[in-house]
Amino acid sequence: MDRGGTFTDVVGTAPDGSLHTCKVLSRDPHRPADPALRGIDLLLERHGAARGHRVASVRLGTTVATNALLERAGAPTLLVTSQGMRDALLIRRDRPDIFARAIRRPSPLYRDVVEIPERVDAQGQVLLPLDEEALRRALVAARAAGIEAVAVAFLHGFRHPAHEIRAVEIARAAVSAK
Repeated sequence: MDRGGTFTDVVGTAPDGSLHTCKVLSRDPHRPADPALRGIDLLLERHGAARGHRVASVRLGTTVATNALLERAGAPTLLVTSQGMRDALLIRRDRPDIFARAIRRPSPLYRDVVEIPERVDAQGQVLLPLDEEALRRALVAARAAGIEAVAVAFLHGFRHPAHEIRAVEIARAAVSAK
């Protein structure tokens, strides 16, 4: 599936290997259900599959999201990261021309960064617990400054995801308490 601003295109592969396609409006005031689900239902209906027929897998790409990234047109976003890691994404490791004197970097997708006291080592051991109150204060300030979205990326979060999970919970609560 490809979810675009105007249409959502759906391609289905039947058990016999044949391909089937359909196109639905991405925003249809007469049919408010998600366009991807509407497209799947329509495709199954057109080709005689019974209601509730099992779908083996779904792959979704969104032109809307891709265009927002390319045009830098997304919501004003805050990056929440571990204290001391503010510049990690800007510094990066993948420099195509390591000896270039003038480094050209794409502008970041986020508008601001906040560093939160917390630290996990490379083995996933907590060295410093997540400072939830510091995070709450930072989120309140960011919201007041016009931030509408939050991305959380803590150092070694893949080894110990609990801090990132908790930070997302706190962010959701902060947004809903608006």
